[in-house]
Amino acid sequence: MMPDTGCSDRPPLAGGRTGGAHSDDGFLSGRITVRQPRRGNRASIDAVLLAAAVPAGPGQSVLEAGAGSGVAALCLASRVADTRIVCVDADRALCELARENIALNAMDDRITAVAADITASAADLAAAGLAGNTFAHVFANPPYFEAGTVRASPNAAKRAAAVGERGDLDKWIRFLVRMAAPGGTVTLIYRAEGLARLLAALDGRFGALRVLALHPKAGRPANRIIVQGIKASRAPLSILPGLVLHDGDGGYTAQAAAILRDGAPLAPGF
Repeated sequence: MMPDTGCSDRPPLAGGRTGGAHSDDGFLSGRITVRQPRRGNRASIDAVLLAAAVPAGPGQSVLEAGAGSGVAALCLASRVADTRIVCVDADRALCELARENIALNAMDDRITAVAADITASAADLAAAGLAGNTFAHVFANPPYFEAGTVRASPNAAKRAAAVGERGDLDKWIRFLVRMAAPGGTVTLIYRAEGLARLLAALDGRFGALRVLALHPKAGRPANRIIVQGIKASRAPLSILPGLVLHDGDGGYTAQAAAILRDGAPLAPGF
């Protein structure tokens, strides 16, 4: 039986006031409020963990690919003052929703949402305001699954966020390496079982790779990984001590709570 890509795999972080086609959801203990589709592509704790891993500093330029409704970018902007972030997504409806969320959180002067296809030509990307080799940091939560390997959601937006065609991961990495400045970092969150595929896509493009395993509980196998690297570096790969998300009672561990509720960064070097 094929695994299911439904909601149990990527649960919503926090519920909020609902009405119509969208819900209002709080992240970082309410520091960030976003409108999301009630059905479809909804952000989970993955977005918050990803944002916490990006090593951006004040005033630096950052790009997120596949930004959806903008949750990760908003979490990063909340943590790092004066960061300039560009959110890219091919889904124009989600891109417009990201713009609404950016305005809702009064971050119009720091975050820009751009509707663009990551597979577009360099000329078309530049025309959309996405000049290559310019971003100090790039990050993404690419689709975790390849088509035909899972039972995909019937919802088109959810399906597009979770399932890509064979070879799509390489397209994501090619876009990210094109956008990153020399010496810039890439940060990705992915399913642990896809680590070999992800490392193969990064090979020769980003080096000094660091792999952080995310464990649902102590003693349980990791189900997510965060991988970070430096453009064109030839430094070797490092496997770092993992992060345990839940304690024995099902609550967040102290380190996970500091990230998910208080907006703390992952420690330098994870």
